[in-house]
Amino acid sequence: MDRLLEQALLLDDHGALARRLDALAQGYESGEMSRAAILVLAAEEWRQAGQPATALDRYQSALEDGGEVPVDPRAGIADTLFELDRPEEARAVIAAVRAGDWNPATALTVAETLVAYGDLDAAHEWATEGIRACGATVSGIRDSLLRTRYRIRVDLGLPEDDLDALLDVSR
Repeated sequence: MDRLLEQALLLDDHGALARRLDALAQGYESGEMSRAAILVLAAEEWRQAGQPATALDRYQSALEDGGEVPVDPRAGIADTLFELDRPEEARAVIAAVRAGDWNPATALTVAETLVAYGDLDAAHEWATEGIRACGATVSGIRDSLLRTRYRIRVDLGLPEDDLDALLDVSR
């Protein structure tokens, strides 16, 4: 998988990589990563190739597959729905994610999506909850959430708080 991704990045051909990932996912049974994770990678490549409708289909397939993925495919679905100018549907998907089980990586993805589409208040809430979900565990995701939350907080004009001190400690 790493070799495949590396080759495609060198060629800068997201469409070709998306097609190869689709083909891999079709016949995939087991390995180091789940079929759902491959479908998410394909979806991301379809988006990079300028094919958001195809990406939406791959994210949906990943969700239906139910395999283990680092980030809930619904986060990608929501982001793609925003890209397709379907914000009401995107917000409904985000609400469904919030109502269920989610992890800090999903919180980061949702927060970044909400920032990109101008909902800083909701993005701040997701980043804050994502940091809290990390608990005392120091990780790259936690640090990314702290940095994202800091930028959002500054943009919102909110005062510093205890979570900002964690950013200073992580450096």
